[in-house]
Amino acid sequence: MHIRKYDKGFSRRFFLEQMSKGVIATGVLAPLWPTIARGNTIEKVYPDEISTYEGLTNGKISTGDVINADNVEFVKDFMDPIAYLEVSQQGREIDTHASTTDPSWLMPEDYLAASVTNSGRGVFDDTGNVRTDDGRAWIGGNPFPEAKTAVEAFANITLSWGRHDQTFYAIYEEDLNADGSTAYEYDFVWCEMNGTGRITLDDDHFFRGSEDVLRYQSVFFNTPQDVRGTAFLSVWPYDQTQFPELHGYLPAFKRVRRYPTNQRFEPLLPGPTWYISDAWGCGDPFLTWGNFKMIHRGPWLGPAGIGNFNPNDENWRRPRVGGPEGKSFVRGNWEVIPDVIVLETEPVKYPRAPISKRRVYIDARAMVAFTSVSYDRRGEVYKSFEHGNGMSIGGDGTVAKVFNNKPMWQWNYVIVHDVQTNRISIPELVRSSGGYDTHYDDPDDYNRYLTVSAMRRLGT
Repeated sequence: MHIRKYDKGFSRRFFLEQMSKGVIATGVLAPLWPTIARGNTIEKVYPDEISTYEGLTNGKISTGDVINADNVEFVKDFMDPIAYLEVSQQGREIDTHASTTDPSWLMPEDYLAASVTNSGRGVFDDTGNVRTDDGRAWIGGNPFPEAKTAVEAFANITLSWGRHDQTFYAIYEEDLNADGSTAYEYDFVWCEMNGTGRITLDDDHFFRGSEDVLRYQSVFFNTPQDVRGTAFLSVWPYDQTQFPELHGYLPAFKRVRRYPTNQRFEPLLPGPTWYISDAWGCGDPFLTWGNFKMIHRGPWLGPAGIGNFNPNDENWRRPRVGGPEGKSFVRGNWEVIPDVIVLETEPVKYPRAPISKRRVYIDARAMVAFTSVSYDRRGEVYKSFEHGNGMSIGGDGTVAKVFNNKPMWQWNYVIVHDVQTNRISIPELVRSSGGYDTHYDDPDDYNRYLTVSAMRRLGT
């Protein structure tokens, strides 16, 4: 939608004015969430000048073009520094598609409905934790769909990582050396389940009536043989000032070990460049971090919508591109996200953390993070954690009905790039890993995968 008075100058002034006031009110031409609540698309919420490649680049790049080293300078100002480095110097190429206007493609349908229904009910208590207006733990959806502060935005992305009550992700991961060669390959499973804010599995929103556990999360490895049976379990208190419990089962010792609660900045196994702390851009309780602030607001490029899922591959693997051996990066499919909030926070309760701050890039349309960039203790760029979110629809429009015979919103790939060593980890969501299949909202998964006894059983 092109309206002359709403040129890029207007949009820039709009976002700068918001930043000067320290507020995060979404929507430029119209308020975002009232539009969504009415069941409308959001194409009339943002002008073409900030929602299309043509508008953003004055026609230098068009929707459907490939972003590569030849044209990346036209969008340099709308990319995080590591993604720009990858494209400009390391051979990465990015496919493009039109900006998503259907809000049901930006988050799961049930989660969207809960965000609308419960809008206005989220408040902070005296400890900084999110409560409903009647004093309970949160009951589902984004507690602050119209977030006005950086803390509210962080609460949105922390309280429900995957936006489902329960998820079971089969994952293939390849860890690459600086020369592009394969250092490690892993098949593993990532299982998580919300204890609170449940919108599909429980009518009362809480697992077994409990309001004191935010989530249970486990990861266990199937291959290679030398790590098979290794498992980790994290139990998050609802109180976001407290550290999660972290248990690990190591087959060589045939026992479960309790790890220090603040030990969240180390790889679980040799090879990966990611930490538990990196997950979803908010891998720790948000009140164990601090000094939250908004540092940028406006249009940005990122993986959202469709095209980051590959239904045409038997195991949903994605094409690779770039790097010394042509496989360093997933060939992502990015869109112009018209309204992105870049927030910065510091690990205030982690004195030994190897990072000084993290910048998190949040799609304001859904309040979901798609990239984070960490900085080392000297303040220099350290690594990125990019996760391609979107529907189970391929770039060619092929629809995969992966849950209840309908397309599913989910993460599809992650690129974790340590630019100081040039080591890269690429976890991919796959159909099956080590004999385990990706699935959603299975209430039996708690006993199967999310207890200490389950860890021992899986290890043997």
